[in-house]
Amino acid sequence: MKKSVAFEHYADIITKLIYQMKHLKPTFQESVAIGIVSMDNWEWPQGVGLFALYSYYRDTGNLAIRDDLIQWFDKRIAEGLPEKNVNTMCPMLTLSYLAEETGSAHYMDLCKEWVTYVMEEMPRTDEGGLQHIVTRNRNEGQIWDDTLYMTVLFVARMGVLLQDDTYFQESIRQFFVHLKYLTDVKTGLFYHGWTFIGCHHYAEALWARGNSWYTAGLVDYLDIAPLPTGVSQFLLTSLERQVRALSRLQHESGLWHTLLDKPDSYLETSASAAFAYGILKAVRKGFLAEAYRAVGLKALEGVLHKIDEAGIVHGVSYGTGLKGDLDYYRNIKQCPMPYGQSMALLLMVEASKLEDDRVTKSKMTLS
Repeated sequence: MKKSVAFEHYADIITKLIYQMKHLKPTFQESVAIGIVSMDNWEWPQGVGLFALYSYYRDTGNLAIRDDLIQWFDKRIAEGLPEKNVNTMCPMLTLSYLAEETGSAHYMDLCKEWVTYVMEEMPRTDEGGLQHIVTRNRNEGQIWDDTLYMTVLFVARMGVLLQDDTYFQESIRQFFVHLKYLTDVKTGLFYHGWTFIGCHHYAEALWARGNSWYTAGLVDYLDIAPLPTGVSQFLLTSLERQVRALSRLQHESGLWHTLLDKPDSYLETSASAAFAYGILKAVRKGFLAEAYRAVGLKALEGVLHKIDEAGIVHGVSYGTGLKGDLDYYRNIKQCPMPYGQSMALLLMVEASKLEDDRVTKSKMTLS
């Protein structure tokens, strides 16, 4: 593992991260309905990876990345898309951007079809929350923090494309309902899930990756959706309180435990990368105080230690369900995953922006 990496090496790391993401294969027999390791499938891990790749293309103008994304979607569409649910919705966020950029009527029709399912057919909980329905499991009455990233960002994005405020309002409602029931008011962190059937938080797991979907997702949501000031202020105060708690719980390595408040649980890289990305981007955009930059940079260094010379991100927990036993979370296996690669990719790009800002400020000072 690397001990330290200079800013000028980010480009090399990014190239390796992307290569490894594209070529990941499971090293064990997956028991999930749709494979979540290989990028050859259509599920939420692939969706997270696709959005990271598109974000990188958007920042760099690397047309080869865009062409790869188009080829990926064309192949998956030709194979036939899976059933619609919260998790399989995730790739649609990237498709919505490609639909706009390419002018593809077919892409746009698919986006409209899938967002209409969310708005009109996806099962709801009390108070209109999006029930966290996944392939082969309806999860009756349950809301999970994962849903905001996997589905709600896409809903907001379609509000932009269709110029329809209905979609923005729905995305706002989902953020509010999820924050209402998932926030641990004592810490400002988020529980993995809530059920309206029995009204409880299962194991009361303050699960790292679930929390990180908010940290990383919110800064991108604010890029996507034109929100009323009061809404954005509310969401950002929730972010600040979460990050304040994260700063207290950060391990000396810069990483966070997979159960944030349980030091006997292992340190987990994908959540740590997502936390670092969200924190550093929020500081850069003025959403968080400058004092939090040190938390993000410490996490950046910790993540860099978990990337090997080939560009594989280690210490990533496999897909994780909502359970009533904290030991379940402690025992999730670790292996390279698309979201580990992609969150590290987003983090490296954000770190590059920080270095660009540093160089620019240095030149201004010298002049």
